[in-house]
Amino acid sequence: MKFKKARVNDLDIFYRQAGNPANPAILLLHGFPTSSFLFRDLMRDLEDHYYLVAPDYPGFGQSSFPSVTEFEYSFDNLANVMEDFIGVLGLTRMSVYVMDYGAPIGFRIAANHPEWIDALIVQNGNAYEGLETFWDPVYWKSNQAPADEFKPGELCTFGKTYWRYANGARNAENLSPDTWTMDQALLTRPGHDAVQFQLFTSYRSTPPLYPAWQAYFRQHQPPMLIVWGRNDRVFPPAGARPYLRDLLHAELHLLNTGHFVLEEDHATVARLMDDFLTRKLPPACGNSRQLVQAAYQWH
Repeated sequence: MKFKKARVNDLDIFYRQAGNPANPAILLLHGFPTSSFLFRDLMRDLEDHYYLVAPDYPGFGQSSFPSVTEFEYSFDNLANVMEDFIGVLGLTRMSVYVMDYGAPIGFRIAANHPEWIDALIVQNGNAYEGLETFWDPVYWKSNQAPADEFKPGELCTFGKTYWRYANGARNAENLSPDTWTMDQALLTRPGHDAVQFQLFTSYRSTPPLYPAWQAYFRQHQPPMLIVWGRNDRVFPPAGARPYLRDLLHAELHLLNTGHFVLEEDHATVARLMDDFLTRKLPPACGNSRQLVQAAYQWH
């Protein structure tokens, strides 16, 4: 694995890179409050057969951290930066793994550029209305202001960070404390509570886009693998099932874990992804194992 930075719109975007660029590409888009560190094990699991790229958004991980007066922390803007990041790297076709915040970012990109998308892997991220009860006390509806008693710093406490990892996990001993410890260290940087509050309130821009994303699903029928932590209280499994209404060939797997599926089940997710992509990716993607198998059968 390599650790790199790309210059995008006067920002340094950090990203993890693994695998051979000649292999099918997978873009991995993380959620809150983590970073590309989320994908460290999955990338190692898959790097022999895929080209994997996992960026940190501005304000997350090792990427640039401009203040809220210098940069607009909205999902529209993060999606724009990620689109430009894709262009800087020269990616033209890819599968996209979306999780949590990665869903409103990745679905914006996919709907804008369906020609880029070979497949979607969705993990605990919504595209359907009426499923986000966790968010109600914060702001939820577009005509509703954030609750008066809600304070930006409450988003970034150690207790809430740990809860997002531990709640719903099968066994807390499966979880590395490096995860929430590193996330919390970054969350406590001066000014970061304002960044996260701006993003939380920006999330209200997402539900009005759901119909357009669903129309994209129905029209383009991108292959979709859904791997979902069934014990998640942030994005409960009710959010996973509606995809099956619009995508004729979507596959759903509910895993016995919480919000951060990969902390307990990265090997299972890697196996499911490899099986799914081997079956679904078009030959033009250059799946090397399919080509080898075809050659073997020919002889």
